[in-house]
Amino acid sequence: MTAVESRTSSVDDFSERVFTSILGTLEVLSMYVGDKLGLYAAMGEEHTTRDELAAVAGVHPRYVGEWLEQQTVNGIILTDDATAPPDLRRYRLPPGHAEALLDTDSLAYVAAFIRLIAAAGVQLPGLLEAYLTGGGVSWEQFGDDMRTGQAAMNRPFYLSLVGTEWFPSVPELHSALQSGGRVADIACGEGWSTIAIAKAYPDATVDGFDIDEPSIAQARHNAETAGVADRVQFHHGDAASIGSGDPYDVVVGFEFVHDLPSPVEVLSTMRSIVKPDGLVVVMDEKVGETFTGEIDDIERLMYGFSIFVCLPDSMSHSGSVATGTVIRPSTMDSYAKQAGYTGAEILPIENALWRFYRLAL
Repeated sequence: MTAVESRTSSVDDFSERVFTSILGTLEVLSMYVGDKLGLYAAMGEEHTTRDELAAVAGVHPRYVGEWLEQQTVNGIILTDDATAPPDLRRYRLPPGHAEALLDTDSLAYVAAFIRLIAAAGVQLPGLLEAYLTGGGVSWEQFGDDMRTGQAAMNRPFYLSLVGTEWFPSVPELHSALQSGGRVADIACGEGWSTIAIAKAYPDATVDGFDIDEPSIAQARHNAETAGVADRVQFHHGDAASIGSGDPYDVVVGFEFVHDLPSPVEVLSTMRSIVKPDGLVVVMDEKVGETFTGEIDDIERLMYGFSIFVCLPDSMSHSGSVATGTVIRPSTMDSYAKQAGYTGAEILPIENALWRFYRLAL
């Protein structure tokens, strides 16, 4: 029996798998409703009735009642007495579930992922058209849920790990930032990577750059709230057109190369703004080094994002190289060499989702 044959399911097994996926899809969409309408936030971990929750969240009680029962049979929330009348039945959100759905600082926070999926789903008609024509769906078209979901998804990782695990794993990088280096953060989004660097390294100053104006506006607000606005500045514009000025000690970019329509141009700019003895570090998806066709949850996740979000966004730009989310080390190395580096060196930073590279000058 070949490896492919050993993975082939019977029709019943495959139908059951698809049915399980359908249940999961409905569950995810129901959690989007709870997140978007503030039902989870209004519920918290305290017991509440249908009418109490409806009043606090400002949602019609009939819908709230049906949603609560659906959440219960999916095991997301609990009820103290299923036999009680619907208007008297009390529900609560278990602590672990509350952390995953409400705590934006927790590494277990998953509501942001749900927002991304919903934002992609809204664009299905446009995605189908793009598939037929070779066009795309731009980041702007995906809307606020995509922008805020992306930022919220990465926020706890950046704030928790940049200064405690990731950068300390690279002594030269850690030392440069501890000694008060100047940092450029390319494609900073809503600024959480920029803010994380500033918080972890109090003597460093950081400039964040992004082409998305709403993201930059939110980044400035986030920096004020985080208390680092005195050492952080955000700039709206195309990273490929950053002007010459005082060179930076460190230039970084988090999870962005695969999205770029012209990655070589941006990587070349990053090289031009760093000191001759400085460091250029980029982070992108930790997929396999080659395509094997084997079932792998990380590749399933990344290909899912690619076909619905990253590839269509990239292809919405004329002349895009259309990398897609699944950017393998050989691709990163090729882009780096085309941009004038000697190559892309994989750094010893451990993470299940992302791989870090030093682009050698």
